[in-house]
Amino acid sequence: MPDAHRIEALPRLVGQTVAVRGWVMTTRSSGKIAFVVLRDGTGYLQAVLSKKDVSDAAWDAFGKLTQETSVEVTGTVRADPRAPGGGGVELTAADLIEHRHLWLRSRRQVAIARVRHEVIQAILDFFYERNFVLVDTPILTGAIGEAAGHLFATEYFDLGTAYLAQTGQLYVEAAAAALGKVYCFGPTFRAEKSKTRRHLTEFWMVEPEVAWNDSDDNMKLQEEFVAYIVARALERRKTELAELERDTALLERIRPPFPRVSYTDAVEKLKALGSDIAWGQDIGGDEETLLAKQYDRPVMVFNYPRVVKAFYMKENPADPRTVLNNDMLAPEGYGEIIGGSQREDDYDKLLARIRAEHLPEEAYSWYLDLRKYGTFAHSGFGLGVERTVAWICGIPHVREAIAFPRTLYKLWP
Repeated sequence: MPDAHRIEALPRLVGQTVAVRGWVMTTRSSGKIAFVVLRDGTGYLQAVLSKKDVSDAAWDAFGKLTQETSVEVTGTVRADPRAPGGGGVELTAADLIEHRHLWLRSRRQVAIARVRHEVIQAILDFFYERNFVLVDTPILTGAIGEAAGHLFATEYFDLGTAYLAQTGQLYVEAAAAALGKVYCFGPTFRAEKSKTRRHLTEFWMVEPEVAWNDSDDNMKLQEEFVAYIVARALERRKTELAELERDTALLERIRPPFPRVSYTDAVEKLKALGSDIAWGQDIGGDEETLLAKQYDRPVMVFNYPRVVKAFYMKENPADPRTVLNNDMLAPEGYGEIIGGSQREDDYDKLLARIRAEHLPEEAYSWYLDLRKYGTFAHSGFGLGVERTVAWICGIPHVREAIAFPRTLYKLWP
C-alpha cells in the first residue's frame, strides 16, 4: 500500500503514487469519467477516476458517495495548474475505498482516540473527586427539553410517541433534590439538519446539576471543570498531541478565571467588529467565532434574551427580558462547548413558559412537581465531548472526535 499523505504535501510529490484520506465535498460524472473533490483540513484536492482504469468495486464506491463521506483514494499525483483547490495538482485515482472502520487504525485517529479517552476519564475523575453522584438518565423519553421538530421520534408500544433524548437535564434536576450534586453522562441525539463542522446527530454530553448553585456558581464550576480537562490532556497526552501537531502553548493558557461578557455587551462588541447582529437575536456560529477571537481562553457570554433560550431557564430578576444563563465559547473558532443556566424554580413562571411555548403540559407534570414540592435554587450545564475533544486536538471537524460519527449522510458502519 502506498504511504498516506496530507493534501498540503502533494505538490512536492508529483509523479508519485500516494494514498489520500479526506471527506467528500462534491462529485460529478460524465458516465465514463468521474470527479471527486476532497478536503482533509489541510487543503482541497480533485481526484479523477476513469471507469476503464479502476476496478468495478472502486467505480461502484464512487456511485455511493455522498457529501461528507470519509474516503481513502489511491492514485498518482499529477501537476495541473487549473486543478480546483489552488494546490496545482490533482490525483489520477487507481482505487477508492470508503472505510471508516479501517481508517481508525491510522496514527492520527489513534492519537485522537487516546485524547478522547483521557478527556472522558478526566470528566469522571473531576466529579468523583468532588463527591458528585453519577445518575443514569433515560435515552427514550416522553418529556422533551426542546422543540419536538429537533428530536428523533419512535412509537413506544401503546404509550404513544417516545423521543431519543436531547438531554438528561430534567432528570438530573429531580436527582439533585435527593443527592445535592449529580451528573449524567451519555449519548444524546439532535435531529437538526445541520451540516456544519460543529454538529453531529449523535454525540456525548456530560450534564452536572447542583442544588443551591446560582448562575455565578455555575460559571465558576464550568471554568474549573474545563481547565481541569485541558490540564489532564496536556499532562498525560503529550505524545498524542505532538502526533496531531497541536500547538500546546495555546492550551497552556486555559486557566481560570475566564473572561465573562453579558449578552448585551457582546452584541455591542460584535457590532463594533462589523457584525449586523441586533439585540434579541441568538449569537450564531460566525458571531461566536468573531467574539471568541478577542480572547486567548474560553469566554462566557451570559444572560441571553429569554426568547432565544429554553423554557426552563430562570428569568433574570434584574431584567425580565433575559434569563440567568451562559454559553462558554472555546477559542480558535471551535464555538460553544458548554451551555448552562440557573433553572426556573418558580412554579407559576415555569408553567407560564411551558404554556407560552405550547409545550405538552401533561408531559411536564412531573417536572412541575419539582417546583411544587420543596422547590430550591439550582443550576447546571452540558458539555459536548466531541466539540471539546476537537478543540483540544486542534482538528477541523467534530466527526474526527468520535470513532463512528453519525451525520446527516452517515449511518454506517
